[in-house]
Amino acid sequence: MVLDLTLLYRGPLLSCNYGCDYCPFAKRSQTAAELAIDQQALQRLVNWIQERPVSDHLSIFFTPWGEALIHPWYQRAIAQLSHCPQIVKVAIQTNLSCRLEWVETCNKAKLGLWITYHPSEVLRHQFLQQCLDLHQRHVRFSVGIVGLKAHQAEAQALRQALPDPIYVWVNAYKRQANYYTPADIADFTAIDPLFGINNQVYPSFGRPCRTGQSVLSVDGDGNLRRCHFIPEHLGNLYQSGFEQTLQPRPCTNATCRCHIGYVHMPELGLDQVYGAGLLERIPEPPTRDIPTLFG
Repeated sequence: MVLDLTLLYRGPLLSCNYGCDYCPFAKRSQTAAELAIDQQALQRLVNWIQERPVSDHLSIFFTPWGEALIHPWYQRAIAQLSHCPQIVKVAIQTNLSCRLEWVETCNKAKLGLWITYHPSEVLRHQFLQQCLDLHQRHVRFSVGIVGLKAHQAEAQALRQALPDPIYVWVNAYKRQANYYTPADIADFTAIDPLFGINNQVYPSFGRPCRTGQSVLSVDGDGNLRRCHFIPEHLGNLYQSGFEQTLQPRPCTNATCRCHIGYVHMPELGLDQVYGAGLLERIPEPPTRDIPTLFG
C-alpha cells in the first residue's frame, strides 16, 4: 500500500535548555541513558522510513516536549530524512539555539523550521542573528512568539527587524479568558495578519479532521494516535497492517485549541492558507487574504 501520510513525531525527549514559565513543554534535564533511548527511538523511525517504498509520500513534523536541535542525532536524522525519496517534507519546532552548519547537509527543498523566540531566555540581537544566518542559508522557516501582553514590544521589534518575506506569527495566549483588549488584538494583528485565526478555540466535536486518516501522531515506541490531543490508540507504526486504521474520523474532543491540531480540520480551509508550508507554519503566499470566516 502506497502511503500519503503526515507523521507528527514526539519521542522520549523531555528536556529543554530554556525555562520559559509560559511554555507547555517539560523543562528538565535527562540522563545520558534517557537521551540514548531517545536517540535509538529516532533512529528506528529513520530506518523505517528508509525501508518504505520510494513511491510513498511521507511528511514528518517533529514536535518534541523540549528542544531537539541541540542534540546532534536530531540534526543527523533530519538531514538523512531530507534526502529520502519517500519524504516530501521534514519540519521541526525549535528555539534555534543550536549551531546552524548542519543545515548545509540537508536537502533544503524539503526542510522547514518552525522557530519560537523566547525573550526571557535569549537576547533579541542574538536570536535575530541566528534567524538572518538561516535566511542567508536559504532555509524555509517561520518565526514567532507567545502573545503575552508583555511580549508585544518584542514581537513588534522582531517583525521590524526581519525581512518582509519571513512570516512572523503570534501564538494567542488562551489560558485566561478575555485576555486581550480590542487594542491588543489590533496590535498583534498588525504584526501577524493571521493572529485572528489562532486567537480562537474551535468547536470540534463530531466535525471532520484529517487526523487519523492522512495525519497520525507517533511516539518513540511507534504507538499511533490520531493527534497529540486524543489518547485513543490506533495501532503501531512498526507492526504490519497499521494502514488499515487510516480512515475518516470525526473529532471526539469538544474543542481544538492548538495550531498543529485545528489546521487539519477541512472546514477551516487552512490548507489553502498555508499550502506547502502547513507544517512549518508558512502561509503561501504570505500576502494571501485572510478568509472571511476569521473576521
